[in-house]
Amino acid sequence: MKIDIMTLFPEVCEAFLSSSVIGRARNKGILDIKCHQIRDFAFDKHKRVDDTPYGGGKGMVMMAEPIFKCFENICKLRGSRPVLIYMTPKGEVFNQKMAVDLKNKYDSIAILCGHYEGVDQRVIDEIVDKQISVGDYVLTGGEIPAVAVVDAICRMVPKVLSENVCFEDESHYKNLLEYPQYTKPAVWHDKKVPDVLISGHHANIEEWKRKKSLEETRKYRPDILKK
Repeated sequence: MKIDIMTLFPEVCEAFLSSSVIGRARNKGILDIKCHQIRDFAFDKHKRVDDTPYGGGKGMVMMAEPIFKCFENICKLRGSRPVLIYMTPKGEVFNQKMAVDLKNKYDSIAILCGHYEGVDQRVIDEIVDKQISVGDYVLTGGEIPAVAVVDAICRMVPKVLSENVCFEDESHYKNLLEYPQYTKPAVWHDKKVPDVLISGHHANIEEWKRKKSLEETRKYRPDILKK
């Protein structure tokens, strides 16, 4: 899986993507993730990438040309055109099904992180293939949403986790929330681990997990059951 992130703050993305599961997979060559500084493609000596919006209004808008040049460079480096995703509150809300679809459909993805008041619409119209939101709220920039999307996709790539069951049993993958989890000790603060989990009876354990997944979903996300 090849992923390129276009950002004004690559250090923000690298801080997360260089550690833990994703960081180890990058070090092993399982994932090829690169962060690109959009300012490197600015066309003046001050590396300016934003300007005031036409029509007035507060804030600044990211200019089209540096973004376009950055994406052109990614296409050249990769030898092909990756699908380009723009992280924006106006996009389709991201979920597990979308993560699975992106992982299965594409082997090369580029992600554009907006900032300030957003991005010049003309470059969106010209090169962006898909717009994604991580929820109905606004953040300072697209870096946090971008790494969330990257993590959700990449943890399903073969060999990133030790086994597929590591993500297939989790919340949302099978349209239910995950069942409760327990670890040692068997008794903590007078609260016992459910007897079935230490019974060794695999069929009963699987039945308990399914039942608890349904209960958790009904309790916390009844909207999922309605779907």
